[in-house]
This record gives sequence, structure tokens and C-alpha cells, in this order.
Amino acid sequence: MQISVIKIIESTTVDGPGLRTTIYSAGCEHHCKGCHNPQSWNINYGTMMDVDEVAKRVLATGEDVTFSGGDPLFQIDAFTKLASIIKEKSNRSIWCYTGYKFEQLIEKDKSLELLKNIDVLVDGRFIEELKRKDILFRGSSNQRLIDVQKSLEKGEIVTYQPINLLSPLLTKFKINA
Repeated sequence: MQISVIKIIESTTVDGPGLRTTIYSAGCEHHCKGCHNPQSWNINYGTMMDVDEVAKRVLATGEDVTFSGGDPLFQIDAFTKLASIIKEKSNRSIWCYTGYKFEQLIEKDKSLELLKNIDVLVDGRFIEELKRKDILFRGSSNQRLIDVQKSLEKGEIVTYQPINLLSPLLTKFKINA
């Protein structure tokens, strides 16, 4: 199975807590005004790679993983397979950014299959008018950090609280989670 990848960045700290390897996917149908990566909307902007090779590269880093884009759910079959391989072969945390809302995703079998292997979902379209620089791991205040496994277990949205992972030195600053 192939996946269209714009780039893979190792040891990034902006797409979730700690050092992470982020896979930036090509393809997005949301076309959010003010998107920081509008070239990613086109599926052909990326390079076709074998999902098994991407998994091998990601697993070799020893880092947690983030799926970003574009929108990874534009290539849901490939990212479902990738997440499954990563979880089968490691205990890495997987974060996934998407313009879709969690409520939409749990209604579809395909996206629910992906969610079974996602730890944190950053959901919702980027809304330029709600852009904020003082929130962690999101571009606009409407986007949520969702603890996917707890949410699926409880049958309701459980918000992921990133402040628990911050250094005590940083907790003196106000952080809107």
C-alpha cells in the first residue's frame, strides 16, 4: 500500500509532547483559510512511499509519532495501516491532526478503525479568526486535544491535558489547554 508523504521530520517538538517524528501527508479537502501549508491540499504534492517503509523509518527513530498534513484522513486506509503497524511493533504514542470533528469520525467504520490506534486526536478545522499563539499544539482555539482511547471507552469526549507533561518551570505561565 502506498501513501503520499510531503515530508517526515524527526525530533520535532511542535506536534505533540516530547521528541516526535511527524509524517506530513499530502491531500486535504478542508482548504482552511489561512492554512500554513496550502500546498499540502494537493495529493500529488507528496511523494508516494510504501507504508511498510514509512513504518520502518518511523520505528527506527525511537520517538513518538504524529500524523499531520494536509489531512491524514484524506488517506485513511494508508494511515490506518501505518498506525496499526506502529502499535503492533511498539508502544509509541500516536497523535493525529485532522480537520474533521471526533463526532463525525466515530460514526464511520473506516475512521473508527484508525482511531483505535490513535492516542490523541487534534480535531477541527483551522479557523483563522480563532488563531491563537498561547495554546499548545493547536492553531486555533476551536481545535480540541482529545484523549481518544479514554473517549472511546467512556462514550464521551475526554480532553487530553498537556499541562501534565510540562516541566514545573513552565507551569508558572498561563497555558490554555
